[in-house]
Amino acid sequence: MPLDFQAIIEARMHDPFSLLGKHPLGAQRCRFHTYQPQARRVSIETVLGDLIELAPLPRFPGIFGGEFPNQDLQARPKLLIELPNTSLYEIVDPYCFEPFLGELDLYLFAEGNHYNLWKMLGAHEDTIDEVAGVRFAVWAPNACRVSVVGDFNSWDGRRHPMRNRISNGVWELFIPGLTAGDLYKFEIKNKDTLAVSVRTDPVGQSFELRPNTAARVVSSTPFNWGDHDWIVQRKQQDWLHTPTNIYEVHLGSWRTTKGNLPTYIELAKELIPYVVAHGFTHIELLPITEHPFDGSWGYQTTGYFAPTSRFGTPEQFKSFVDQAHQAGLGVLLDWVPAHFPRDEFALAKFDGTALYEHEDPRRGEHRDWGTLIFNYGRKEVSNFLIASALYWLEEMHLDGLRVDAVASMLYLDYSRDHGDWLPNAYGGRENLEAIDFLRALNKITQTRNPGTLIIAEESTSWPQVSSPPEHGGLGFSMKWNMGWMNDTLKYFQEDPINRQYHHNRLTFGLLYSFTENFVLPFSHDEVVHGKGSLLNKMPGNEWQKFANLRLLLAYQYTYPGKKLLFMGCEFGQGNEWNNEKALDWWVLEYPLHQGISNLSKALNHLYRNEKTLHEKDFHHTGFEWCDCNDRHNSVISYYRKSSTETALVILNFTPVLRENYQIKTMQFNAFEVMLNTDSKYFMGNDTHLDIKHIASKEDSGKDDYIELNIPPLSAIILKIYK
Repeated sequence: MPLDFQAIIEARMHDPFSLLGKHPLGAQRCRFHTYQPQARRVSIETVLGDLIELAPLPRFPGIFGGEFPNQDLQARPKLLIELPNTSLYEIVDPYCFEPFLGELDLYLFAEGNHYNLWKMLGAHEDTIDEVAGVRFAVWAPNACRVSVVGDFNSWDGRRHPMRNRISNGVWELFIPGLTAGDLYKFEIKNKDTLAVSVRTDPVGQSFELRPNTAARVVSSTPFNWGDHDWIVQRKQQDWLHTPTNIYEVHLGSWRTTKGNLPTYIELAKELIPYVVAHGFTHIELLPITEHPFDGSWGYQTTGYFAPTSRFGTPEQFKSFVDQAHQAGLGVLLDWVPAHFPRDEFALAKFDGTALYEHEDPRRGEHRDWGTLIFNYGRKEVSNFLIASALYWLEEMHLDGLRVDAVASMLYLDYSRDHGDWLPNAYGGRENLEAIDFLRALNKITQTRNPGTLIIAEESTSWPQVSSPPEHGGLGFSMKWNMGWMNDTLKYFQEDPINRQYHHNRLTFGLLYSFTENFVLPFSHDEVVHGKGSLLNKMPGNEWQKFANLRLLLAYQYTYPGKKLLFMGCEFGQGNEWNNEKALDWWVLEYPLHQGISNLSKALNHLYRNEKTLHEKDFHHTGFEWCDCNDRHNSVISYYRKSSTETALVILNFTPVLRENYQIKTMQFNAFEVMLNTDSKYFMGNDTHLDIKHIASKEDSGKDDYIELNIPPLSAIILKIYK
């Protein structure tokens, strides 16, 4: 049977290993062929070290080879390639290596259970039979040919076609001589349409700087982590009852150097000490998964296993995380499994078909964002996403993920018109496949990495988001409290004279505050797209704006739930956030902004050190109303409690001094002012509080009273000693 070398030349060969490389012809002889269309002359080294020039095949340009005594050729033949300009280079033939992916790897991936997928697929430095090179593997089941292309073969898809592991559509190839830093993509030919596309690696761990999109081979040298004590302590930490206050950061616009983006190295030197000094427990990064468009802020991810090269290398990002941990600071990542962009170099119709997404746009497209929706019911796709999450937790040592746009995953009719969505098998609007995926994600990540946090941005009333799957929940650690955030900001945007008519916005949230493990977020979404900064949402003159912002932050930090604050809010940035500019650090020259900065530090440290403010964030016994009914004066007061101690919080939401204001309280023996937002240190008026404790007789069963002056637009936090 003639050998179909024309299929190699035309880059349509499904099984290149059947033609290329060394093949026995009985016991004594073998044939050897190689395809080198760039070569003028090709020689092969014998077992004795001699060079034999390979004959070019007349009818097949670029094919060199012939028949040889079997004992003359090495098991891994070396080739000497001479180019038309007479320059020479040496390679080891890649088509003389056995398959390297094990049957167990392939089986686990087909079952959707290969949670170390980044070790199986992608590009990896390796040494096989003492030959150093890079092994490549990619999933493309609907391709008839896949090739590795890069600078090393002039991006010629004919040169390195891959072996197809037919059982589940994975393609593999070991290419000797390649090393870390080499750029590559996959050229894919669809088996039905025969259309050819060049795609980046879905499991690539590093990419070249945008707008270029090739993946880069990463080094196999292990990173020397120094955060062992942190990881051990994280496993033992009772995060339900310890403080969590998160600083949300867009790395590209936190600070810039002469208009240039910061590097992971610079951020480690500047951002980490800043966040530690302010008293936050965690940094949350807007998506730094690789993405082509700066203006997407990372939410249109194309590299689910790669930190963006905008700020440096994967090793430099690991160093950033390592230094954060050694400074006592956790690192969270905003992670986006809800959708991916249509860019032709990435996941969309990866092998010429809807591989990662749904074919039907009623299931596979986000109308709002113009992006594509993952097919969560396909085992390999859910495996891909869970492995991505595990990669960030295990390889990058992150302390958790904030999962973006969970509501869009849960509802089949999310932001869709009637008739533009398909119901589930039971006729409902719930995305049953996404529910299964989220439950699996949360169970697997938190079982393998105890102490890590998976936090849902979920904006609806979906029940039990933060309850375990075995109890009917989705299994998240925590959920953003979007209802509280919306009610609070709407209330604060009201003119204080009208706040008495919106008093329920302050009290309604306590009806559901303990149904989930809530995070209270003032995030990037609230200070962009014309919404204005937190400071400029506040009504009134300049003094009232700052007093309102101080009050808002104190309300957030004393309300039940963990905390999240977007960068710039901690010093009262006046301008709306612009991802193309650094924060307005210059405003810290002004006393009112210094006061906000001082207050945010004081609140962070008080929240972390005062058990009453964090120990029972998720349990109703940690909160009790003192007085929630004084809507006329827009004053509320409540207790925050730990298992042994009590704090009293008093909030005045009007610019009116409430003199000699009386509050009926529980019986106590003494009190201490822990924080007053009207303090001169925070650039308040330093109003004399003149607090009087009117005690009832012990064991009388009657209440005590506190009488005090409550400054305008202020919060007072008292420690109560019984």
